[in-house]
Amino acid sequence: MTSTAARPGRVAKLPPRERILDAAEELFQREGIQRVGVQAVAEKAETTKMAIYRHFETKDALVAEWLRILAAEYQAAFDRVEAEHPGRPREQILGLARFIAEGLPSLSYRGCPFINSLAELPDRSHPARRVIEEHKAHQTRRLVGMCAEAGLPDPEQVAAQITFVLEGAQVSTQNGSIDRAGERLMRIVEAILDQ
Repeated sequence: MTSTAARPGRVAKLPPRERILDAAEELFQREGIQRVGVQAVAEKAETTKMAIYRHFETKDALVAEWLRILAAEYQAAFDRVEAEHPGRPREQILGLARFIAEGLPSLSYRGCPFINSLAELPDRSHPARRVIEEHKAHQTRRLVGMCAEAGLPDPEQVAAQITFVLEGAQVSTQNGSIDRAGERLMRIVEAILDQ
């Protein structure tokens, strides 16, 4: 999903559930989960709080669904690189790094929604936090599998190194501490794969 601000007139044409999710995405990304109330989501979605609660039992359930959608987008990136580079796991790994590198400019304003959400949701039993943890575990398993297929020694260690670089690039882009983060990210991942 993308910001409804970039799609004038689209909000009224969407079904209520989609309008709610679009509004929640924009507001949670821009302002944070804790700062956005259900009323603000309702107003942005051009609906009512009652309509939100018909589709989502609680605000927590809305947050969890938003993060599930984001997680599915990241899993689709894995699917794409596997389809684009069948039987070539090194290129698949580089494709994932490129996906993150190319997305860094859009993260510079507010940052990674998963990292931000974890910071806002310290309760490990929160349903949205469980969505993030399951997503990250699944992502790690897929990356370890790619590293194993590439014949890299100690695939779990290599996947951990790549994960640290991918996530570190996102945080560094958000806080503005590293310039040319995308270029540097690609060079570091290539070096990890070549070691």
